[in-house]
Amino acid sequence: MAKQNMAKDGLKKHVSNATGIDRIDLQILSLLQGDGRMSNVELARRVNLSPSPCLERVRRLEATGLISGYSARLDAAALGLGTSAFIQVTLDRTTAEVFDRFRDEVVLIPEVAECHMVAGGFDYLLKLRLGGMDAYRAVLARIVDLPGVAQTHTYVVIEAVKQDRGLPLGS
Repeated sequence: MAKQNMAKDGLKKHVSNATGIDRIDLQILSLLQGDGRMSNVELARRVNLSPSPCLERVRRLEATGLISGYSARLDAAALGLGTSAFIQVTLDRTTAEVFDRFRDEVVLIPEVAECHMVAGGFDYLLKLRLGGMDAYRAVLARIVDLPGVAQTHTYVVIEAVKQDRGLPLGS
């Protein structure tokens, strides 16, 4: 427990030093990350500020880009998109032109929820959200035809043990 608290304190100092924000700003970010619909009055109460200064801080955090937007978490399975898969993509050449062409095309595929250029044994890692294996086959056909794709390896998700719930800001 002591190690966890030291790690949180270290993270808070790092974030504060890197961004010029204080403890209250970190609390605001953490609370809004957990519930972006929280009212300003409730947020102010939870960080021990009056509503006006709290709103000013939120607006400043938005203006500086530390809060880049608000969204709702949707139930993928309930919307018919309960199948997830990760695809490793290896390109035939590692030139700026090939990377640019691949990037420009992959962002147009709506089933690609995330695309990350990575270092290591392959070039990109894609996360797909799909309606099932038929949809996977159709999307895979599009991916293998993208400019520069030499090889792919797919990993279908059986169970999502932990999903991204935001940055580890502590509380």
